[in-house]
Amino acid sequence: MKIKLGTGSGLLLPATFLLFFGYPVFAQKTNRQEKININSPIEGGNLTLNDCIGYALKNQPALNQVLIDRSVSNLNRKIAVSAWMPQVSGSMLYQNYLSLPYSFSTVGGKLTGIGSGVFNYGLPQIGVAQTLFSHDALLAGKVADLGKEAAATNVTALKINLIASVSKAFYDLLLSVKQVEVFREDTARLAKNMTDAYHRFVSGVSDKVDYKQASIALNNSLAGLKSELEIEEAKKAVLKELIGAKGDVDLRPAFDTAALLNQIYVDTLAAVHMEKRIEYSQLQIARRLQHENSLYYKYGYLPSIGAYYNYVYEWEGERLSTMFQNAYPYSVFGVQLNIPIFTGLKRVDNYRKSILMEKRTDLDVDNLELAVNTQYSAAMANYKASLYNLHIQLENRATAQEVYNIVKFQYREGIKSYLDVVIAESDLKTSEINYLNALFKVLESKVDLQVAMGDIQTEI
Repeated sequence: MKIKLGTGSGLLLPATFLLFFGYPVFAQKTNRQEKININSPIEGGNLTLNDCIGYALKNQPALNQVLIDRSVSNLNRKIAVSAWMPQVSGSMLYQNYLSLPYSFSTVGGKLTGIGSGVFNYGLPQIGVAQTLFSHDALLAGKVADLGKEAAATNVTALKINLIASVSKAFYDLLLSVKQVEVFREDTARLAKNMTDAYHRFVSGVSDKVDYKQASIALNNSLAGLKSELEIEEAKKAVLKELIGAKGDVDLRPAFDTAALLNQIYVDTLAAVHMEKRIEYSQLQIARRLQHENSLYYKYGYLPSIGAYYNYVYEWEGERLSTMFQNAYPYSVFGVQLNIPIFTGLKRVDNYRKSILMEKRTDLDVDNLELAVNTQYSAAMANYKASLYNLHIQLENRATAQEVYNIVKFQYREGIKSYLDVVIAESDLKTSEINYLNALFKVLESKVDLQVAMGDIQTEI
């Protein structure tokens, strides 16, 4: 039997595709030169989830900004407390009279102006002021303490969001990595099937339809592989952004499928507790802050009391050259009391406004409780559905593998047509993809459930 080259052109396309397109795609991963900071925990390139989270907690710019904000809050507290410390100041004054001032006294029964004083004065002075009681300073100290707590909760909140986002991005990248493996295995099977189909056609056992179908299936699989490789690179970029990795870093996730399967389970009977949510702590701090503001306006009528002491070492002289020959030091001590008597009802209206803001904050807590319960219910339902789907897909994958092996054997024995092999192979690939999607869907839904329950640990 003579075979024209034209009839085999369908075989040449996938073969050429595999040799000139597929191989470089496979090889580019191993030939890439990694540029990773030797001081970073991702030096090796093979990353576990904890590696990514640990690196993100040290290098993510947004988290480092919040850490700086926390340091600023600590300094703000020290600044506020400093108002209760003695305030010491010094000054120096030189004064020259071009003409002496007059003092008036009665001379010979007549009021007469007489020049008094000297022309040159030098007045160095040291003053000490001590706040004994100040409503403003008292509020500033309390607000600074609450600001310090708020900054700490903001750090914790960002860590929780960062850990959840990194975890989901890591699982998403793993999904693509595993799907690439599935497509590579699929192209290998299809290439083998196409070779078998071609030889069966050459030997006259089957017509050219079989290997044409094999060629189409291989081309489709190669296209799927290329698409998944590009998606994998995009997901690496997302993970790099989340962990704060710079430069040409090839993130290659390290994983153990058996370990992942052991990590999918969570206690579905556990109840959600509002106190475990960081948002609840943030609202409590906001309410305490508003309450302190209300107290400030409520007791705004209280006076402020302060003590002061000034020491002046005064030099005087008719001429500048002789001014420092004589000194006349003196000192003064006093206590000052300031009482706000009437401020146009401003204090009363501010107090009423602050009370309304407190009530509004209480409603924020109620809204949070409703939102958390909804989030928890949705996350739990999603987790249970994903877990059930995983068990189904696990069974389907095993069944599809068994069917494919049987159909392939029957095709070689001439019992089944090649169309049956194509269908069985397609079902096998689909079942493997579905299984992977189900597995990582469970892992991602578990993260969402942990966030809803407030169980994300910020220390690893």
